[in-house]
Amino acid sequence: MSLNSRGKRLGSAAMGLYFMGAMMTAGIGHAQQPADKKWQPSKGEFIVPAGPGGALDTAARMISHMLQKEKLYSNLVVVNNPGGNMAIALNALDKHKGDGNYVMTSISSLMNQEILGKIQHKLSDYTEIATLFDEYVAIAVRANSPYKNIHDLIAKFKASPGELNVGVATSIGNHIHVGLASPLKVAGVDISKMTVVPYKSSTESITALQGEHLDVVAATTPNLVGLTKSGAIRVLAIGAPERLSEPFENVPTWVEEGINVVPSSAQGVLGPKDMPKEQLDVWVNMLTTIAATDEWKAFVAKNHWREHFLGPEATREYRAEEYKQIRSVLTDLGLVKK
Repeated sequence: MSLNSRGKRLGSAAMGLYFMGAMMTAGIGHAQQPADKKWQPSKGEFIVPAGPGGALDTAARMISHMLQKEKLYSNLVVVNNPGGNMAIALNALDKHKGDGNYVMTSISSLMNQEILGKIQHKLSDYTEIATLFDEYVAIAVRANSPYKNIHDLIAKFKASPGELNVGVATSIGNHIHVGLASPLKVAGVDISKMTVVPYKSSTESITALQGEHLDVVAATTPNLVGLTKSGAIRVLAIGAPERLSEPFENVPTWVEEGINVVPSSAQGVLGPKDMPKEQLDVWVNMLTTIAATDEWKAFVAKNHWREHFLGPEATREYRAEEYKQIRSVLTDLGLVKK
């Protein structure tokens, strides 16, 4: 064998050993990376489509607090983005497509604004993470009102639907307006002729009721606790599946009054568009954990809400049914074309 041929064979063998070593090194390096490493949340934001102090803000801050307490998410900051019929908050979420470090309050009213054409966003384009609880709309009058029960009020609405001034917050056609109109529609009231006045907040509408600028107010239950306890207002009906605790223990539900309607308005957590499944799974696990704690259960009960945990798929199905109901009522209100 020539020296040249032998050199080529040795060179080939050396190259083979080099590539084999490189592959083994690569294999070792790959094995050192955890194959089951999961996405972990880092610094993030919980976007609230309302100002500080209200029900949406309170719930978001409690979620952030519980996640930190349970050592699940140490740096989730609540950011208030009110206005624009919730479009401002959705625009903020749109800046973080596919990033699970940015989430937002999921609320039924987002569909109301979509159906009314007040926003160009579609709730179905976003990632439903979970439903956490239901909130309820109550109908209230002043303590000295001639309407002693809900049937007195229904009779008045049937006789003269536009005569009474009814206050809602924060806009015509939102979940509070629908929570009022939905059972009245079933009761036979021409809801398209009612005089409904929007206020910036339930605090303002309730103040107007006390000042006799309004005859009736529709508001979610946390806003009515103090005045109900003091006896300044009379709550006639609540859109809950069963009676709530003190101070609403003597207030009947619509179903008890023979009007078989339970208007739904659920709160939960919404993720950005194109949120990866691994991030979604982490969020579902985190929310499942805090929803099972005694502190969260006490918080929900204190606000007279009802625990209603649903995962992503069940939430999408639930929202789809809500969408149909909301659209039907908004159509009867004359706010949406048939």
